[in-house]
Amino acid sequence: MRNSEKGFSLIELLIVVAIILIIAAIAIPNLLRARISANEASAVSSLRTINTACITYNSTYGNYPPALADLGPAGAGNTPTSTSADLLDQVLGSAAAATTGKSGYLFTFATANSNATYTDLADAIAENQTGVRHFFTDQSGVIRSNSSATAAVTDSPI
Repeated sequence: MRNSEKGFSLIELLIVVAIILIIAAIAIPNLLRARISANEASAVSSLRTINTACITYNSTYGNYPPALADLGPAGAGNTPTSTSADLLDQVLGSAAAATTGKSGYLFTFATANSNATYTDLADAIAENQTGVRHFFTDQSGVIRSNSSATAAVTDSPI
């Protein structure tokens, strides 16, 4: 008498699971690298946006802003001022950019020489997870990167 039960044997199921695990082992690292690359591109784009906002602020008020929050939103119905210039959105134009960040990067903004110069750093929140490179820019508008330490004015431009 023949066995009339239909279904998959244990060996067939194990082979299918093994194939799925192999595909996952190949795909997951590629997805993580793509996410890191996207975070780095977002950080560079944010630095460009901050540079543009700082130049506009300097044209309007005669110096660079003392903090990123001064570039932030003026509020509904309010006229932009030197302390809320309405040049950046709430994510970048607030003190939170240095503590919560954007797209896996924290932004550190500082001015010097009575607000005649500024520096802006973008550092990954979790090294090798949200980003690999560190970025730097200043009033020159050149964005520089360093993959092993915090970026500085001496690093090569991107």
